[in-house]
Amino acid sequence: MPIHIPRRIPRRSALALLGGGLAATFGSPATATTSGDARDWAAFKARFLSPEGRVIDNGNGNQSHSEGQGWGLALAEHHDDRPAFDSMLGWTRRHLRRETDQLHAWRWRPDRQPAVQDSNNATDGDLFIASALLRAGRRWSDPALAEEGTAVARDVLRLLVRRAGGHLVLLPGVHGFEHRTHVVINPSYYAYPAIAVLAEAVPDPAWLRVASDGLRLLRAARFGRWGLSPDWLAVSRADGLVSPAQGWPARFSYDAIRVPLWLSWAGLSDEAAVAGPLAFWSDASLRHVPAWADLSNDSVAPYAAGLGVLEIGRFAARQRSLRWDRAMPEIPAAGRDYYDTALVLVARMGAAERGLRL
Repeated sequence: MPIHIPRRIPRRSALALLGGGLAATFGSPATATTSGDARDWAAFKARFLSPEGRVIDNGNGNQSHSEGQGWGLALAEHHDDRPAFDSMLGWTRRHLRRETDQLHAWRWRPDRQPAVQDSNNATDGDLFIASALLRAGRRWSDPALAEEGTAVARDVLRLLVRRAGGHLVLLPGVHGFEHRTHVVINPSYYAYPAIAVLAEAVPDPAWLRVASDGLRLLRAARFGRWGLSPDWLAVSRADGLVSPAQGWPARFSYDAIRVPLWLSWAGLSDEAAVAGPLAFWSDASLRHVPAWADLSNDSVAPYAAGLGVLEIGRFAARQRSLRWDRAMPEIPAAGRDYYDTALVLVARMGAAERGLRL
């Protein structure tokens, strides 16, 4: 059963916490796309979507993830592309749907047999798969899609919400993140626009606590010179104190760069977890925008971040009415991998649904 909070909280209050994220995420099809957006989406499909509907991560051995399938489904709905949506959904059902519930295995590897070696889920992937199904059910007046999304949402609430140190937290996966003294979370898995959609479909006060406690944790989880979120965060069971989780580099890196994206998309761009990354990415003392920062010693990557990071920065700055003058690198589309390319499209989708053009 879902974890319920004793105090009754009005359904709309939970959604209001997300700063109007629901209204943005359920934007009308008219928010859709420009001709340039359509060309970029077509180029993404040509490079990274197989005929069977598998989104290919060419930067990681051509494997696929529930994250990639979820982002792909969300982008297909945003671009009103039912054929691509159906193709990706069919592949996701066949190859990633877990046998014991409505969640999805996190990784599929073409070089292994079976291709799914670990049936654990990744919560961000499930959030986006569920929200894409719910959005698609509304866009295309298809109750079956909405019912499928609702089923995933119920299992997210049932299997992935836990108490830790006075907080209600969202586990990154069903297994492997709960320890005797602490729970490990991934701040970038708090995809607030997707959470808002699931909260509308499966009303439960627990969503409000997950959302509000997630914001409290983000406000506390600011480390290093720029006050950045780590990719992985430990939450003490005893007192709720937070620290970079052991077992992963203490970095603001490829996961945590998504924190300001989800907050800006949900209308929460005033949060410190957005201000910190913007300060880092705009730091004039850095020759380029680094791909990561080490939160233990403030060292930075010797190589530059990709276009996706800069697009997130531009979106977040626009939401805060700030000037964004970081030069965009001239990297041909063919030279960008799946993750960087997907980040660009997802950031532009979020901006469009906030009424912005990047």
